[in-house]
Amino acid sequence: MIDRDIKQCLGQMMKGVQVIGVAHGGVQRAYTSHWLSQVSFEEPIVMASVSPKHDTYPLMIESGQFAASLLAADQIVEGQYFSYPGRRFEYVAPEYLEEWPGLAGGPPVVPNSISWLRCETFQQVTMEDHELLFARVVEVSPGRLKDPPLLYSSRLGWRASGDKAREPGVSIRDELLARVDAAHID
Repeated sequence: MIDRDIKQCLGQMMKGVQVIGVAHGGVQRAYTSHWLSQVSFEEPIVMASVSPKHDTYPLMIESGQFAASLLAADQIVEGQYFSYPGRRFEYVAPEYLEEWPGLAGGPPVVPNSISWLRCETFQQVTMEDHELLFARVVEVSPGRLKDPPLLYSSRLGWRASGDKAREPGVSIRDELLARVDAAHID
């Protein structure tokens, strides 16, 4: 069990929300994640964290691939639906998933998302209570790329990304570089 103070501090981290979808043997499953991360600049590699207790896990391992639907801020219903094991809702909302475009039997995606990533797993690392799956992004499909993403924090809950953090036309980087140049002149 995580120490209360550590849990509160970690819970402040705000992350994008994705639905990880997988299909294998005619079965489709999906779960909401905010633990999908890009882990390389040189190659399109992501890391997905999944509980081996979740009904998607065996399908992810057997198929060797998954899709990530990056949810838009207005897709909180889909995010909430897939945040529980599907059996809890008795899989009552099949309209929230469709096959990867043009790939029969491919991993399912959430319609109308910001974008979709199709990923092929190449490495698995066992953690205390989750498995980390490292995967190459082998195909993408852009959706509503200009729409704000859905965010989640265990302390703050569901959020929509909002206003920019800096004023338009202001370059913090340029201001810092000017300070470096000024420091070298003195």
